[in-house]
Amino acid sequence: MNNSRASFIQNLHDKKNRKKQGLFLVEGEKSILELIKGDYIIRELILSHKTWNAHKEALLPFKQKIELVEPGELAKISTLEMNDTGIAVVQQKENEGFEIQKGDIVLALDDIRDPGNLGTIIRTADWYGINKIICSIGSADMYNPKAISASMGSFTRVHVWYTNIDVILEETKLPILGGVLDGKDVHTFDFPKEGILVIGNEANGIKNENMKLIKHKLSIPRYGDTESMNAAIATGIILDNWKRKI
Repeated sequence: MNNSRASFIQNLHDKKNRKKQGLFLVEGEKSILELIKGDYIIRELILSHKTWNAHKEALLPFKQKIELVEPGELAKISTLEMNDTGIAVVQQKENEGFEIQKGDIVLALDDIRDPGNLGTIIRTADWYGINKIICSIGSADMYNPKAISASMGSFTRVHVWYTNIDVILEETKLPILGGVLDGKDVHTFDFPKEGILVIGNEANGIKNENMKLIKHKLSIPRYGDTESMNAAIATGIILDNWKRKI
């Protein structure tokens, strides 16, 4: 791989350059194997010989876009501490909205800033069969390499839409639920069969303008002394209780 191409890929580590080029990176064997099963447009695949040999049949349709390199070359252009498998250069999708329908369970992320948390929430939503996530404009970039890696390929199945969530909350006819510190116990709450779950910022929680629109405030019982819980873990606990009770 020549220096100019390596530099181009390294530039995609940065949000400004990702936005300018309309591209992003998918790194690691698991994520790439999920990627090739989805509907994203793949520009190129830079793979180790090991990955190509292990998954040749699945990768064969993309043969014209594949370049085989040594693990040391991958390490130089990857954002991961360890990457001896591959990197995909992928075209971003347009920020398209979706219709919230009766019976849906939708996540609304109110300024989730940590890309690792965002990726984990996407993966968690996928686990529970939820494929619609609304993100506030100030939330982390879903195409951040940390978000993509944390999603472990679930970004290919979950539709993430960046918009003003207060407008969505004002217009929806579905029940609106929110994760807070002083709400109803999720273990005993009678969950509706549909709704929008609002998860707030890691440090500041849900914004006041959005909190006013929440009809059901929910809390996870605390048995220890810590003051707060990771946003992605809290999302998983609430979704687990929700799915078990409907």
